[in-house]
Amino acid sequence: EEEDDGSGVRVTPALLKATTGEFSLESILLLRLRGRGIAHLGCLADCSNLEWLDLSGNAIAGLAPLATLRALAVLNLAGNRVASVEPLRGCRSLRQLNLAGNRLRSLRQLRCLQGLRHLESLRLRDPLGNLGNPLCAAPAYRAALAAMLPGLKAIDGQRVAGRGSELFRLCRE
Repeated sequence: EEEDDGSGVRVTPALLKATTGEFSLESILLLRLRGRGIAHLGCLADCSNLEWLDLSGNAIAGLAPLATLRALAVLNLAGNRVASVEPLRGCRSLRQLNLAGNRLRSLRQLRCLQGLRHLESLRLRDPLGNLGNPLCAAPAYRAALAAMLPGLKAIDGQRVAGRGSELFRLCRE
């Protein structure tokens, strides 16, 4: 799954320690690695207590090292090369997930997220950043996604259910 052609930056303990100032990888709770040319997640699995991770604007295709990050609540993967989110099945605490601007082609690829009971917000499209996924071309993808993942409160930054969505619909009409 992870392309290993030797190109792109690899996440290493030295990179993580230099970025965060933390001595131990286990003590890193928040990590911002936006737009650094990262292609390989390397030792990211060693950040076992990571809660917030921004990897947007990189060249990441394989997510395998994220599978063990049980405490991860917020993950931004916008603007990468992700075609499979299967490893995210292990991120049991995930609440917010941004996958806008990747290579996801069908809703079937997102079925693995059904076990994530805390997932409230999923972004596959970001019109402001001009980011999307091939599956966003399907006219009813949002409705199908809401049916597949009933716990979602927001899709692509728009409220799915609850107070406010009915009002929004009435105002729009």
